[in-house]
Amino acid sequence: YGALGHGVSDSGGMLPQVAEGRIVPAAVADVTPGQPGQPGTLRGAYEDRTLGNIERNTDRGIFGHGVLPEAGEPLPLGTPHLGEASIRANVSGEEVAEYQVRILDLDPGANTRNFLVQVTDARLLEATGGIVQGMSGSPVLQDGKLVGAVTHVLVNDPTMGYGIFIENMLDAAG
Repeated sequence: YGALGHGVSDSGGMLPQVAEGRIVPAAVADVTPGQPGQPGTLRGAYEDRTLGNIERNTDRGIFGHGVLPEAGEPLPLGTPHLGEASIRANVSGEEVAEYQVRILDLDPGANTRNFLVQVTDARLLEATGGIVQGMSGSPVLQDGKLVGAVTHVLVNDPTMGYGIFIENMLDAAG
């Protein structure tokens, strides 16, 4: 598996090597919506049950092996373009929903922040104010294909954030 689309860093912003780590099931328990100047946050509760391990921590995501419950059908991969898209995110309990977004800008030369995305879905804006901390790794879909993952929120405008191309995550996965 690959997750997040960015690494897990320490308090100094460095990516520590992973000695051990694990993936566990979790549910969203509370949301603090984002506001200009204050990124929102998802808070969750997790079960003490291992679904997989974490083997590598890179600037393009964390990677390992495991069994994810109800993974569903694989999606074909694609390259994003400007325009309508969607993200799949969990912002309440264990339910994953699809929300409408728009890809506004592309930067193929960037290592991690490859595109700018804006949330246009009224349900997600109502629930979270846009993109919040804890949504990293939410898949970005366009034309029925997996094109990337949400990675960052713009602090001054939480309706917008960055994403990474799926190709860049796959390159980091090895």
